[in-house]
Amino acid sequence: MNFFALLTIALPALGSAVTFAGGRDRRHVKFWSVAPIAAALFCSLVVQVAHGTGGTSTAVTELAPAGQYTVWLGTRVTGLSALVGILVTVVALCVQVFSLTYMKDEKRYPTYAALISLFTAAMLLVVYSADLIVLLVGWEVMGACSYFLIGHYWERADARSGSIKAFLVTKTGDVPFLFGIAALGVRTGSFRIDDVLHSIAANGLPYAPFIASLLLCGVIGKSAQFPLHTWLPDAMAGPTPISALIHAATMVAAGIYVVALLYPVFLFAPGVLTAMAVIAAITMTGAALAAFAQTDIKKVLAYSTVSQLAYMLGGLAVGGRAAAVFHLLTHGAFKALLFLAAGVIIHRVGSNELSEMGGLRHRMPWTYRTMTVGLAALVGVPLLSGWFSKEAILGAAWDADGQFAAAGKIVLVSGLITVGLTAAYATRLWLKMFWGPFPLAHPDDHRVEAPQTELVPLLVLAVPAALLGFVALGGGAFESWIGDSFGHALPATAGTDLRPAGLTTLLALLMSVLGAGVVWNSWRQDPAADPARLLGRWRETALYAFYLDDVQDLIIVQPAKALARMVGFLDTEVVDAYVRGAGVGARGLGGLLRRVQTGNIQLYLTALFTGVIVIAAVFAGQVR
Repeated sequence: MNFFALLTIALPALGSAVTFAGGRDRRHVKFWSVAPIAAALFCSLVVQVAHGTGGTSTAVTELAPAGQYTVWLGTRVTGLSALVGILVTVVALCVQVFSLTYMKDEKRYPTYAALISLFTAAMLLVVYSADLIVLLVGWEVMGACSYFLIGHYWERADARSGSIKAFLVTKTGDVPFLFGIAALGVRTGSFRIDDVLHSIAANGLPYAPFIASLLLCGVIGKSAQFPLHTWLPDAMAGPTPISALIHAATMVAAGIYVVALLYPVFLFAPGVLTAMAVIAAITMTGAALAAFAQTDIKKVLAYSTVSQLAYMLGGLAVGGRAAAVFHLLTHGAFKALLFLAAGVIIHRVGSNELSEMGGLRHRMPWTYRTMTVGLAALVGVPLLSGWFSKEAILGAAWDADGQFAAAGKIVLVSGLITVGLTAAYATRLWLKMFWGPFPLAHPDDHRVEAPQTELVPLLVLAVPAALLGFVALGGGAFESWIGDSFGHALPATAGTDLRPAGLTTLLALLMSVLGAGVVWNSWRQDPAADPARLLGRWRETALYAFYLDDVQDLIIVQPAKALARMVGFLDTEVVDAYVRGAGVGARGLGGLLRRVQTGNIQLYLTALFTGVIVIAAVFAGQVR
């Protein structure tokens, strides 16, 4: 089992290396971009089957001593890592297959494909790593690959600025995350994940709030939560398949995965859990409002991702670890589907703008059907995957008590509001793309269905988007699969029941109907108008995401630029001034001495005798 986990990591890395080294032969690139990830998917399925509900399996070898600590290279397989590994490989394979035709005219396709494979290997390293230091390596490689992939169209200013912004903002969270990993290893005496969790279970965790806060900073950056979420919408400047891979199912999910992995650390810090709930509440409602106001289809989905990630963070904040992981899996399926379907539409329409779309259900029937499934799962239409996973989180918030009580109230109220807002922006997106009047087309308009290499990934992802939620009907089976927060196996009877039940299900359904109904009524009255007008004077504020970019520019960017200008002034006008002054003085003195070097012997003798007389006079004065 651990051998197959290692293969799951190694195969995409091998594909990336061969693709980088293999030149620009597209047949070569296509094979090495798809085949290794397909093999990795097979290995991840073997890992899941072999693991079953068997607790934790670890196989490590010493990589390097680091003082009194040791860095271990190896794999750690739990039910959590096995399921997330399948999610990563499925989405990565769909993206690589989708890109075969989507990027067929792109001259930099080999680099693009190689970076996707490297990114996939890095995410799998995070998932299966047995050591926190090795996990951190995968975490940072993901950030580097994200930078290059977002900036793939580097000739465009928005791609360059988006990649730089994503790198800098995520690094803002990565620095305290690094310190949190270091502090956790020092306090528990090891960086091996098994040892860390065993130490916490046996001895508790000194300074747990401090360590949990540092780790949370990294999670907020990677998983795009308030106030470090501003990088994700701007990252949409990259190719659309990249959005499906990095910003729907993998990198942004890494932060949530790490919290679920190291959940005992946060259980010893109830204040941090409450702060997590507040951050989740602000993020999910604010991002949902921003999504409702956007005119760019990819930015609608980007803010939707931010909002749904906040659901997962909220589930973790109220003690619903299994519910949060469940939503991570369902969201990965339906959001990857939505991004890929959006890519098909953008390619055929030639624009990201909703104003350029309408009536596409007749011209692109399969894209229409699959995207409808994805949007319905996002909204939480009953019996689709998103309904089960969202209800699990809301149910966990409803049942929260003890140290989770305050967080539960916060997440429940904001979660129900966000349910209505999600239904509103998803309904708006669906109506604007597929219904209503069709924009005037050019005579050479060829908006037809996508090729099979693009449709097949949509159909594949539509299956879990529709059906994955039925896992919840197994009662406590899901939590028994992923194990408890210490990696121990659980009997199915001891797991959390994720089946929708109770008042929260009815309230969420009413909020969904209300949100979708208001938008439908607005659109029915005037199909040519944008239902976002319902926001009234708040529309522009929501369109610009409450001007948080401007606030960050005012309190961070501009002071940083001012400090840089001051440092530059001190460097050039003070430090360099001394250097230049020394040079000017030396040159001046040299020029002065050069003037007395005339070659006139009489002048030299006169100067010599004058100097002797002056010295003698001074000596005589001192003797007296």
